[in-house]
Amino acid sequence: MSKTAKAALWIMVATMLSKVLGFFREMVLANFYGTGNIADIFVVTLNIPGLIIAVIGSAIATTYIPMYFNTKEKYGEEQALKFTNNVLNICYIMAIVIAVLGLLFTREFVTVFAGGFKGEKFEIAVKFTKIMISGVLFLSGSKLFSSYLQVNDNFVVPGLIGLPYNIIIIASIIISANTNLYVLPAGALLAMSTQLLFQLPFAFKKSYRYKPYVNIKDESIKELAVLVLPMLMGVAIGQLNVFVDRLLGTHLPSGQLAALNYANRLNEFVMALFVTSIITVIYPKLSKMSNQDNNSGYISTIVKSSNCIILVVLPIAIGAIVLAEPIVRILFQRGKFDANSTQLTSIALRLYSVGLLACGIRDVLYRAFYSKSDTKTPMINGSIALAINIVLNLLLIKPLGHAGLAISTSISSIITVVLLFISLKRKTGYFGGDKIIKTGIKSMIASAIMGVVTLFVYNNLHLILGAGMIKELISLSGSVLSGVVVYSLLVIIMKVEEVGLAFDILKKVKNKLIPR
Repeated sequence: MSKTAKAALWIMVATMLSKVLGFFREMVLANFYGTGNIADIFVVTLNIPGLIIAVIGSAIATTYIPMYFNTKEKYGEEQALKFTNNVLNICYIMAIVIAVLGLLFTREFVTVFAGGFKGEKFEIAVKFTKIMISGVLFLSGSKLFSSYLQVNDNFVVPGLIGLPYNIIIIASIIISANTNLYVLPAGALLAMSTQLLFQLPFAFKKSYRYKPYVNIKDESIKELAVLVLPMLMGVAIGQLNVFVDRLLGTHLPSGQLAALNYANRLNEFVMALFVTSIITVIYPKLSKMSNQDNNSGYISTIVKSSNCIILVVLPIAIGAIVLAEPIVRILFQRGKFDANSTQLTSIALRLYSVGLLACGIRDVLYRAFYSKSDTKTPMINGSIALAINIVLNLLLIKPLGHAGLAISTSISSIITVVLLFISLKRKTGYFGGDKIIKTGIKSMIASAIMGVVTLFVYNNLHLILGAGMIKELISLSGSVLSGVVVYSLLVIIMKVEEVGLAFDILKKVKNKLIPR
C-alpha cells in the first residue's frame, strides 16, 4: 500500500490546487452574480455538456481501464494502443452526433434540463447552451485520456486539468460582468477545451500515438459494449439524480438553485480532494488484483480505502454541519451574495453533509464491483436509490423547498451504500466489513466529541473577538484547529490502524522535502 498511499497523496496535492482554484471560481461567481437569475442559468447550462458526457464518457472511460489491462495482458502493448484509438474514435463519433443534436434542438434540451425557466431567463439559457454544447467534443476526449494516463501510472496530470479550466472561467466571469454577458458561456467552452489539450502532451510521453482506426466488430469493443451497457445505465441513474434535483430546483424561488450549487461545490471539493484521489489510484490496482485472482489483496484494498475515507471525510462532514454558516459567510458573502444567500447556502450545506461519507464509500464500492466486471449490481442498487430520491424530492420540496432536495440526496446516498454492502457480501463473502464498521464507530465517537469542542471554541472566540471578516476568520480557524487536534488525539488513543498509515505517508513526504 505504500506506493498506493504516495500516489494518492500526490493526487491530493494536484487536486487541491485545482479545487482551491475551483472554490475561488465559485467565490468570484457569487461576488458578481450572487444567487440571482444569471447564476441559476450559468449553473444549469454549464452542466448540460458535463451531464451528457458524465453518462456516456464516464461509463466508457471507467470500463476502459480493466479492458485495457486485459487487452494488454492477452495481446500486448500495440494491441492495447489500437484498442485505445478504437474507443476514442467511437467516442468522438457519438460526441459529434450529440453536439449536432444539441445545436438543432437547443430549446428542447433546455426544456428538459431547466423546465422551470420562463421568459427571458429561458431565452438566455438557450443562447448559453448553443455556445457551450460543443464542449462535449472536448470532455469526451478528456475522459478517455485521463483513464489512459491512469493505467500508465500518471495520476497527477488528470488531477491538474482543473487549473486552466478554472482560470479561464474566472476570467470569463469577471470580463462578462463588466462587458458582455455572453463572454461567460464562450469562456466556459474555451475552458472545456483545455481539459483535453492539457493532457495530450503527457499522453504522447506515455507512448500514445493516434490512428484513425474504427472497428465496431472488434472483439474487445464487443466485450466493452457488453460491460458498458449496464454501467451506462448505472451512471445515467446517478446523473439522473443530479438532473432531477436541478430540474425541480428550477421551479423554486430565484436563488435557491444557486444556493444548492454553492453548497454542493463545497462537498464536491472534499470528495475530489480525498475520495477521488484514493479511488483513482485503487481502481487500476483492484482491476489487476481481480485479473490475478488476488482475493486477499482485493479485500485489503477495499478495507484500507474505505477506512481512510471514513477517517478523513466523517469529521469534515460533522465540521461542515456544525460550522456551516461561518464557513459559507467567509467564503462567499460579499458583493451580491448577501446574508439571505448565506442562510440558504448554509442550510443546503448542512443537509448535503449528512450524506457526504456515504457518497465517498459508495464510490469505493462501485469501483470494487467494476474491477470484477460486474456493472449490473451498481446499476440495480442505484436504480432503487434513484426511485427513493425522486419520491423524497416530490414529498419534501413543497414543505422544505431547496432543503428538501438536499436531504433527499443524502438519504438516497446512504441507502445506496447499505445496498452495495449487502450485495458485496453476497458476491464475495467476507470483505472486511467488521473492520470497516469498527473504524466507523471509532471515527463517529471521535467526530462527535470533536464537533462539540469545535462549536464550543467557535462560539466563545466569536463572543470574545466580535463580528467582522478577519475576526470571524480567526474564530473559525481557531475552532477548526482545536477540532483537528482533538480528533487526531482521539483516533490515536483508540488505536485506529489507518492512522499509522497516514503518519507513514507524512514521514515519507517530509523525508523527500527535507533530505537528511
